Parts: sequence; structure tokens; C-alpha cells
Amino acid sequence: MNTVSRVNRRLLAKATMLGAMLLCRSVDAISADRFDDIRNYIRAELVEQSVPSLAVAVAENGKVVWEQGFGWADREKRIAADEHTLYSLASISKPLTATGLMTLVQAGQVDLDAPANRYLGNAKLRARVGNADGATIRRVANHTSGLPEHYQFFYSDEPYTRPSMDETILRYGNLVTAPGEHYEYSNLGYGVLDYVMERASGMSYAQFMRLNVFLPLGMTHTSVDIGPGLEAFAATRYGPDGLPIPFYGFDHPGASAVYSSAHDLIRFALFHLKAHLPEQRAILSDASIEQMHQLTAGDLNDGYGVGFAIRERNGYRIVSHSGSMGGVKTKMQLFPQAKLALVVLSNSDNALTDDVAERLAAKLLRGWKPRQQGQSADAAPFAPDAALLGVWKGTLETYVKDVPVELRFLAGGNVVAQVGDQLPALVDAPHFSGGMFTGALNVRIGTPDTERYPYIVRLSLKLRDEVLNGAVIAGDVEGPRVRNALAQWLELKKQR
Repeated sequence: MNTVSRVNRRLLAKATMLGAMLLCRSVDAISADRFDDIRNYIRAELVEQSVPSLAVAVAENGKVVWEQGFGWADREKRIAADEHTLYSLASISKPLTATGLMTLVQAGQVDLDAPANRYLGNAKLRARVGNADGATIRRVANHTSGLPEHYQFFYSDEPYTRPSMDETILRYGNLVTAPGEHYEYSNLGYGVLDYVMERASGMSYAQFMRLNVFLPLGMTHTSVDIGPGLEAFAATRYGPDGLPIPFYGFDHPGASAVYSSAHDLIRFALFHLKAHLPEQRAILSDASIEQMHQLTAGDLNDGYGVGFAIRERNGYRIVSHSGSMGGVKTKMQLFPQAKLALVVLSNSDNALTDDVAERLAAKLLRGWKPRQQGQSADAAPFAPDAALLGVWKGTLETYVKDVPVELRFLAGGNVVAQVGDQLPALVDAPHFSGGMFTGALNVRIGTPDTERYPYIVRLSLKLRDEVLNGAVIAGDVEGPRVRNALAQWLELKKQR
């Protein structure tokens, strides 16, 4: 795209945004008066940052006090956003999926502390370290099962389609750390959970969620993907170039596939604050909700329960989730002590969503200090631990074939990799901390899944005496579309 085209597109986006400002409205203007400064800030920043739209909802003391949409849900069709606009939620899908899972736990159909493999078919999770029985439903839900980073996107204008969940598990269901040993955020885990829900309930994930979560909680503008009859309400996802992104799906719907409105999602948040609205059915007991909000992985700086991130900041316990992917930026925060919930949704990946959430928290919470944008410190030169120095040899295992791999840790700080018969490659940004070695390199994995698009290889290896093992992840390079992060198993032994 030439410079003139970029300028024209930006001017057009700003002009259409200004038009959309005239269409913005509040559900309850009187109760929203104290939000006037934030409302005006959103309107100005949508134009300044070329963000297509934003929807906001706030609940205090069991009541929704503000919900409003700003900008364009669909620029091309001139459809304004409002509180009922359906936004792709990305990872806020996880607490919704987990809520559905807990209805099965409460009904005795799924045991949180039973192995996930008990509920799977012929394709099982495979323990590369430890015992697969330790990968319980709870550990899959709190990201400590041993599953690695994973995502795989499928776009409607491309020829690739999602494989069955059994096929995904057979290819990528490797527990690369021992269950319970390490917290590693994994979308694949929630793909496994939505599959467990299907097998336990006898319904599709989408149908189960609609009948057992969305409708009982009065969430009529919420669905897995864009449900039938809701097409006219769905916000178009926009890329960094300002263009619509073709519809896409995943091999982990339970992690990423839910759409919802600010109106619906704030009511879901109220349910989790135990402030059940009259039109909501109590699908979970308070005890089940408390179990979901219990910190069982990580710590209060970066912790997780069942489907929710658990944090403590500025003296407040925060039960939350956020989401980010192509054409999506979302945030949902619950502050149980203050009986407060905040929702901010957008149909582009932008910084404004988090900024607005911070401004709302600062307005509504005594003593809240918004995050400051800091400069990242330059990384110190890599100095290999003595335990790493030398030559390590082993095998990269993929679903296609095994490939010999050699890593050389040199005293000067360089790490050189030899993968199969490819040319030696220098490992970029090597780092060793807490027994984990990480780095990136430009080599090929060679499987059909990885070779569809450009990628960079990232290492995440655990030192275990004289063995290095863990994940080799073929992940995205920067581009207009989010693609894949596909993990393979690598084990290396130190050579004497």
C-alpha cells in the first residue's frame, strides 16, 4: 500500500468515526453523568487512534450503572456500536467455558481432580515428563497441566480447515512439563476442556453453552462464534491496516471462540460477584463460584483459578480475564471487595481498551494508581550457566518424523543450533532463569502445519540435571494475520 493510500484510508477512517460519534448513546444518561470525562475521552481517542469502536459497561453494588457503545461496529455498512453489539471476546471465552464446565462438575458428570484423559476418547494427552494422570481437569483449567503455548487459526478465505479435536490432541497434546510443575498459559487446554464438555454432555460445545450458560444467565446476545440470528449484531474485526479481517476460527474454540456484548458480559460478571439478577438462574452455587475464583496456580502477581486470572493490585483482589488477537482487544475485571465489575470491548487490537479500563478503575476505586508506561530495560548479555556449557544432542519429535538436534553453548555467550541437515543457526535472545532456557532461531520444523506460513522457532527448555527438554514452538512472525503457535517435543542430553 503506498503512502497516499495510507493517508487517504486514515482520513476516511477518522471522518467515518466522527460520524459515528453522533450515533453514540447511553442506556441511562442520568446515571452515566459521572462518566462524562471518560465518555469524551473515548470519543476523542477513537478518532485519534483510528480505533473502529469500543463498548463499555460498569456495574456497582449489584446494578448496571453504565453501558454504552462508541464508534462503528461495521465501518463499511455504517453500523454504529452500542451496548448490544456482539464482540469477539478472544480469551474472555475461557471464564465462560469454565463456567459451563463447572455446571457439569456440580452435576457430578465431571470431576475437577480426575485425569482429563478419563473424559477423552482414543486420543489422549501424552506425558513427556511425569505422569499423564496428573493432568487433571483442574490443572488443565488453571494452565498447570504441562500443555505448552498453542494456537492455530483458520481463515474463511484460505483453504485450510480445522482438524478434529482427536487429531489435534494426537499431534500437539504433549505435556512438556510435569503436571503441576509449571504454569504455562495454553489455549490448547481449553480446546481439550470444550471437547470434554461435549463428550460428557452429549451436546456440541456451542449448543451446551447456549442452553446451560448463556440463556439461563439472560445472555441473549452471546454465542459461540456468531450464532444464527445474531449476524446483524456482530462487530467486524479490523486489522492494523484498518481493513476488515475475514472470519476465522480455531482448533481451540473453548479458549477463544465466544462472542458477547457489553450488556451481556457485565451481567455475567455480576453473576460471578454473586449479585444474581432477577432474570438469571443460579446455574452455579456460591461455593462453585468461589472455587473458580480460588488461586490454584502462580501467585497474586500472576495467578489463575478455574477460568479466571487472579491478581492483587493497589490493595484490591482482582478476578479477571482479558483477550487479544487479530481484530480483538477485550477486558473484564471483577473487584469483589468493592462490588464492582468493568467490561471494555473493542473490534481492533489496540492500547485504548486497557487505557479506558485503567481510567474507570481509577475513577471508581479509592487509592487506585493507574499503570504507568515504562521503558523496558536493556537485557544483559547472556552468560551461560556452567551447567549449560558444552554440547547437547538429542531429538526433535514431530507428528511427521524425528529430527536430530544439537545445541552448543559457548563460553562467550553464543548458542549455536544444528537442526537436521540445515545450516547451523545462532540462537537469538538466549535467556536462562529458574531452570528454564529460552531463545529464538530461524530454522524449519518441516511439518505441513508449520510450513503453511512464515514462522520463527522459539525454545522453552527445562534443565533437568544433564537433560534439557521441553517445547520447540513454531510461532508467528509479525504480519497482518495471527497464524499459529505449534509446539513440538525436544529432548537433549549433555555430551561428555
